[in-house]
Amino acid sequence: MSNRAFYAESLTAFIAESPDAIVGKITQNHTQELVYQQTGAWITQIEILQTALRGLGEGYLFFEFQIPRMGKRADVLLIYKNLIFILEFKVGAQDYAAQDMRQAHGYAIDLHHFHEGSHEKILIPILVATGAPPKNNTLTDGADGVYEPLRANSNNMASVIQYCVDEIDQPPVIELQAWLNSSYKPTPTIIEAAQALYADHDVNDIARNDAGAQNLHVTSQALQEIIHQARLQRRKTICFVTGVPGAGKTLVGLNIATNVGSDKEEQAVFLSGNGPLVEVLTEALARDSVQRHAHKNKATALRAASASIQNIHKFRDEYIKDLSAPNEHVVIFDEAQRAWDQENTSKFMMTKRGQKNFAQSEPEFLISVMDRHEDWCVIIALIGGGQEINTGEAGLQGWADALELHFPNWDVYYSDKLTQVEYAGRDVSFDQVSNAQAVSSLHLAISMRSFRAEKLSHMVHHVIHNNPQAAIEIYQSFKDKFPIVVTRDLQAAKAWIKQRSRANETKGVIASSGAVRLKPEGIFVKNRLSAADWFLNEQDDIRSCHFLEDVATEFDIQGLELDWCLVGWDADYRYINGQFEHWKFTGTTWKRRQQEEQQRYLENAYRVLLTRARQGMVIFVPRGDAQDGTRLPRFFDQSYDYLSSCGINSIYLNKDKTRII
Repeated sequence: MSNRAFYAESLTAFIAESPDAIVGKITQNHTQELVYQQTGAWITQIEILQTALRGLGEGYLFFEFQIPRMGKRADVLLIYKNLIFILEFKVGAQDYAAQDMRQAHGYAIDLHHFHEGSHEKILIPILVATGAPPKNNTLTDGADGVYEPLRANSNNMASVIQYCVDEIDQPPVIELQAWLNSSYKPTPTIIEAAQALYADHDVNDIARNDAGAQNLHVTSQALQEIIHQARLQRRKTICFVTGVPGAGKTLVGLNIATNVGSDKEEQAVFLSGNGPLVEVLTEALARDSVQRHAHKNKATALRAASASIQNIHKFRDEYIKDLSAPNEHVVIFDEAQRAWDQENTSKFMMTKRGQKNFAQSEPEFLISVMDRHEDWCVIIALIGGGQEINTGEAGLQGWADALELHFPNWDVYYSDKLTQVEYAGRDVSFDQVSNAQAVSSLHLAISMRSFRAEKLSHMVHHVIHNNPQAAIEIYQSFKDKFPIVVTRDLQAAKAWIKQRSRANETKGVIASSGAVRLKPEGIFVKNRLSAADWFLNEQDDIRSCHFLEDVATEFDIQGLELDWCLVGWDADYRYINGQFEHWKFTGTTWKRRQQEEQQRYLENAYRVLLTRARQGMVIFVPRGDAQDGTRLPRFFDQSYDYLSSCGINSIYLNKDKTRII
């Protein structure tokens, strides 16, 4: 537990110690370059706390306390009278900024969710704006022991703490050592994970460490060992890693890409064909890097971030022109099953890149680029299940064919779940691939996207495939932790999601790219959005997801997630007479999707949408309009009834439109 705070002492010892000695202990543990302004802020915090807390008696105090999930640290954590106070200082601040209140609140919520010892305890966030005027505070419990944030300044902090002690009767007892030794089970968003890894945090600091999630560490270690051995033995190697949705495949890849260490020869790059994911991650890394003063300006920070995370299509185009070997000996291909087949790759190269005689599939070409290394290289192919949403994707067979026909000397390690239909899409065999062996540790079996509902992806599988009874049985096992509701009223859906999101928790509207007839309801899937602004901007920015105005499609959100999702369900995937029907809106009318491949893409689009939420979701099914032939009520009614038959409760606004029932 000692590494979770840079300073930890009893209140008595803290008050007796000199501020300079305390700062010395903090700086001894601090890993980042310190600036005078930071040490000055610590001195101010210490002096305020020593004055305010003098005479309180028994208690315990921590400086720079690690917050799970975020890979960040709260300024001060105080345990007093069986209450846990999270104190976020803004030294010199003249007011209580909303974003600072959300920051303090978010720390308390994450501590509650991801620190086992804090699950049943009382957590009270306090924003200490040292120069702000005093404000009246009202204690408001969030129903889970996490209170709404309070406000204090340098003069009244002691009275605010005492107010809490007086108002809260018989809080759960905190046994200090048991609390100190309890486990962390953080499940960061991929954005938070990327920022933490890029800032040199260990993957163990930001990933769950309970027994159910050990596979994440095992897989990371197995890949690191394969890379190291490939280099020592001068071998060319490819690894296929599988995982259920949200299991951490991308986290594993980012960990390798950012974990260069001192050994530059094993430098890696994370490549993805998912443009929004690359845009969001590089922008997030750049913003965070500038905020941490690791780079002076954003342009420099973006260039640095792009060295670790790149768009696979730019990588491909670069090495069509440049016939040399890449600088990196290790490349990670995210969602590798989505690489294009030969027909679509050749067509694209001819029409878009002027390559008239290009006759390779994307997997074959990408392997050939790395094969240019004279000594060694490693390709890590991350394979997701049920994620194909574009035409012309080669699937796993494209990789197997390329290895069998053109690269027989490569070593091949693949997950022992790789040939399952969930990942292969169709029968795939590695029997004819030389030097291929199955490795069980290359499969990630536990979903960690939704820390509240690891079985969400299994329920969604049954919902998509018309197995309502199986969906009910699975949902019953986690419905108390992960609420899912359905409504015919978009206003009710927005009210429900706004009521439940707290602090900096993300919320947004998402829908299928084919859901074009949600437009009359106010959901415009054809509008272009900036993925970076939508995912990363503050809650008061109208371009952000929080405003519930701009809508993201499966192409925008695949590989990313939100805490709370509002999913729009259109007539493209409609339930009629006991079966799902697949439709596409073309011109002015709906047309059936006849091809099995096109039907699968639509199913996977809805699978992606229904597995993006971390804490809960509301599904909006319109009522339709009998006067509009493209939105007839019969296109929607049975879909709504079907979702209800999967055990999903309905919500409504009352007649006054003021309360959800």
